[in-house]
Amino acid sequence: MKCSVYIATSADGYIATTEGAVDWLHSAGNPEVDMGDNPDMGFGAFMASVDCMVMGRKCMEMISCMNLSPEQWPYGDIHIVVVSNTIKEPPENLKGKVEMFSGEINDLVKELESKGLKHAYIDGGSTITSFLNLKLIDEMTITRAPVLLGGGIPLFGKLDNHVKLIGSKATTFANDFIQIKYGVNYL
Repeated sequence: MKCSVYIATSADGYIATTEGAVDWLHSAGNPEVDMGDNPDMGFGAFMASVDCMVMGRKCMEMISCMNLSPEQWPYGDIHIVVVSNTIKEPPENLKGKVEMFSGEINDLVKELESKGLKHAYIDGGSTITSFLNLKLIDEMTITRAPVLLGGGIPLFGKLDNHVKLIGSKATTFANDFIQIKYGVNYL
């Protein structure tokens, strides 16, 4: 199974404030510019390439707090699994949208593959770090927002080994965001 990361960070590498807020993403950069034919900076095209998503508990809780309407739901109808060893049921507003999983990541990947799923979107800092430590991430797209938070939740936690990022491709956007796509090569 191919596993891909698609995530935004502040310019100093944080995915959220210490409290878990991501509202700074909407105020960063220049919101007045014309983004042309790519207003979502490739997110829609990426979502069209995946058939499932694996996110961590904290990511799920942040999404739950947003109380998104069906029109605002960014994940379409893809199969979403939330990895958590502490929570067994999703919040009420996410029931029917996400499935909870408790166990080993490798077992989850095998289970998803057995269902015929081929490309997973991996989201959430701890979950991404876990997948990297198991050498399961194939590519990463990291979009840097033009804002410095000075602290918060970092994208990456402690890695067991160095990870070499290869084949970098950078895209700059009119709103001052910069996106870099990497292949992943485990040393």
